Amino acid sequence: MSAWNERAFEERALLVPSFSSVLIWYAAVGHQTEAESGLPFDASFLVLPIVLHRETRELLPKTVATSLAVWLDEHPLVRARIADRAQVIVPFTKEAIVFGGIHGLIRVTGHEVVANPDWKRQVAAGLKNTSDEVKACAKRAEFVGRWFAKTGSCRTVMALLGVRP
Repeated sequence: MSAWNERAFEERALLVPSFSSVLIWYAAVGHQTEAESGLPFDASFLVLPIVLHRETRELLPKTVATSLAVWLDEHPLVRARIADRAQVIVPFTKEAIVFGGIHGLIRVTGHEVVANPDWKRQVAAGLKNTSDEVKACAKRAEFVGRWFAKTGSCRTVMALLGVRP
């Protein structure tokens, strides 16, 4: 990773470790809601490429009743784009996980990312006065966590999206 001041403006604006870790926290909360287990560690690398890309985020289904497989069948180009973005964003996701772990927002246990419920009020308060786009990212990150839980194993999610750990 390059030094913070050497990064492109877009990277500094969109891939801020604190914001990215909050999105991973929301995905972990969503996963824990549906599956009563943490977000699989490998699946955490798919959250940012899905929710930070506006077009993909806005194409997500309204409910988890629409399966990932059906959604991908309806949006065939999305699969390749998510896989490409996931590969590019790996270092930023790692940075976000480390940041969130250091600050106690999330913890990695075994092969899972677990959201710290003690942060619920602080995260909600932090989002209160943000833009609609930031709020949409958070809402959809929670959805993605729930959706992945409904899809089944992490291996299934990754196979459907055409990515490997």
